[in-house]
Amino acid sequence: MSLNTFGHLFRVTTWGESHGPALGATVDGCPPGVALDEAKLQHWLDRRKPGQNKYTTQRQEPDAVRILSGMYEGRTTGTPLQLMIENTDQRSKDYGDIAQKFRPGHADITYWQKYGLRDPRGGGRSSARETAARVAAGGVARAVLADLVPGIAITGYMVQMGRLRADRDRFDMAEIGRNPFWSPDAAAAAIWAEHLDELRKSGNSVGAVIEVVASGVPAGLGAPIYGKMDSELAAAMMSINAVKGVEIGAGMGAAELTGTENADEIFAGEGGRPRFSSNHAGGILGGITTGQDIVLRFAVKPTSSILSPRRTITVTGEETEIVTKGRHDPCVGIRAVPVGEAMMACVILDQFLMHRGQTGRV
Repeated sequence: MSLNTFGHLFRVTTWGESHGPALGATVDGCPPGVALDEAKLQHWLDRRKPGQNKYTTQRQEPDAVRILSGMYEGRTTGTPLQLMIENTDQRSKDYGDIAQKFRPGHADITYWQKYGLRDPRGGGRSSARETAARVAAGGVARAVLADLVPGIAITGYMVQMGRLRADRDRFDMAEIGRNPFWSPDAAAAAIWAEHLDELRKSGNSVGAVIEVVASGVPAGLGAPIYGKMDSELAAAMMSINAVKGVEIGAGMGAAELTGTENADEIFAGEGGRPRFSSNHAGGILGGITTGQDIVLRFAVKPTSSILSPRRTITVTGEETEIVTKGRHDPCVGIRAVPVGEAMMACVILDQFLMHRGQTGRV
């Protein structure tokens, strides 16, 4: 299987399956001399790991990451970092009944159509378990950014569950770590909890919208035409399991605005830096960062592994019915928050290294 690598100078290759012995990432292009240890990476993995509350899959994985190469005396050497996370709580028997059936909404049928075989144990390579490796790589990117571009902050949070939206007038960023939905709106989190409880008990699931904001990003990152920062970010977010849509800044809402409403007027700011009246562009113009916050949102579809019976076919083409048992997230968008943050960190670092390489400016 090809195309398991993303990035240009900061390159991440993920490997492993949901029910294999381990999964992980090979990170190449990490600058030398960056202080790094497993505890720094574990901090981010602990935010994503399963089984932390009743609203996520009850698979109990410690997601303990090991750094196998690319380090000497607590600092990166500039050689490839090999990150490994062992799988310790697989229940492959949960998937015995569906080995000959395709789960609607999953990649089962397309893997079969493309490769002529598939790993039915939790979806194998197509499982969202693969995102643990991305979060580990994102931890590396954050450590490098802290050295090269101090002041960058990347924050993700849920803004919508199903049809239920958070109220931006109630946003308090301090609330994000106080509820299981990473929501800056405590009132919305309480409503979501009740809604998800009902869905979970009925064997159903729901989608979500995640917003990720990067502040302190230097102006000038990204390249015109085919290397735009927004296209790189959109590709990164769309590569996350179950993501079906990405928008930046005003996004789809920009189509409803007039030119005078949408234009982010520019004024003289302190120190000769420009100051913008608004940020409908989401911090990116012509594919290049403006120095404003990068703001993007991505939509995550409902988990397709549900207890409600669904119609499908077998590998031999016979029509049948399927119920997906096992341990699954009723709203996979919850654990997508740290994944979106990780992908943002990897793309920003990659684009920073490319900008520095091309222009010599930092």
